[in-house]
Amino acid sequence: MHSLVQYLPAGLAHQLAPFVISLTANNYPPEAPVWKPLEWKNLYFPNRLGIAGGVDKNAELLTAWPRLGTGFIEVGTVTPYSQKANRGKILDRDWKAQNLWNKMGFPNHGSDEMYFNLLKEQDSLSVPLFVNIGKNRTTANEYAHNDYLYLTERFAEMADALVINVSSPNTQGLRDLQSRQALSNLTQKVVSLAAKVPVLVKLSPDLSDTALAESLEVCATNGVSGFILTNTTLSRPPSCSFPAEGGLSGKALAPLSQKALQTAARILGADRQKYLLVSVGGVLTPQDVAERLEMGADLVQTYSALVFHGPTFFRDVATWMKENR
Repeated sequence: MHSLVQYLPAGLAHQLAPFVISLTANNYPPEAPVWKPLEWKNLYFPNRLGIAGGVDKNAELLTAWPRLGTGFIEVGTVTPYSQKANRGKILDRDWKAQNLWNKMGFPNHGSDEMYFNLLKEQDSLSVPLFVNIGKNRTTANEYAHNDYLYLTERFAEMADALVINVSSPNTQGLRDLQSRQALSNLTQKVVSLAAKVPVLVKLSPDLSDTALAESLEVCATNGVSGFILTNTTLSRPPSCSFPAEGGLSGKALAPLSQKALQTAARILGADRQKYLLVSVGGVLTPQDVAERLEMGADLVQTYSALVFHGPTFFRDVATWMKENR
């Protein structure tokens, strides 16, 4: 079925994805495969590979992911109130280059729907759950902390970790929240309200080394437990036909994501082991997963592999890991 998907328009394929995912998941047992398990802050990850934020925006496929083979799940980005995608074309794929472009801008059904979806399935979840939180596009940056705090209060008891998303390029002005003062204010308040629930921050691949170091320092000072590196990029490889606005992921993102991981590990230095480092961006093969772990990632996520290789990717990685590691 997946081979047929590439002949569909990107938007239609995106709409059909939940159906394909659910259908495929039914072929597998409920338990995620075990390879290189990890224990972190009293959480048990049966394996190191998870689904990235932005796929299961409304937490509608919670029981499907472990069946497909994920060792953990990230849902969202959720905003306090429902909002539609940005206007115009929001999604495209380059099958040959294995690049994915999106200009979605946190489309989701809002925190009420996610809350009830999580409530319904929270007792049946067998792998750790991260909830990715963001602000509504109509919320000015000076009041953005109110959106994040509302979501923190709402989901802290249901999530195994919260992910602060300040790095999507598709919500106007959102990346400004990565500046020292804004990020310090935001992380301090969210970590305090989240109490014992770990808080991770998802950062942009387009930060300079200096800006990345500053962001890491600010977050570490305020008690953040880890980092997701990285979101999509505004940069474009030569001969890329996608629009200049919007985020690029897939193969072209891999070098930037790898560099951010290595830079973060170096900057954290002796304190590296205190933080969970999650690598995402351009992870398209089992070898890519192994490489990120060897580079120092604790966990790895993928989004584009689901598009280019289909929902069996996670089980394929598990098979490869058991045969080659």
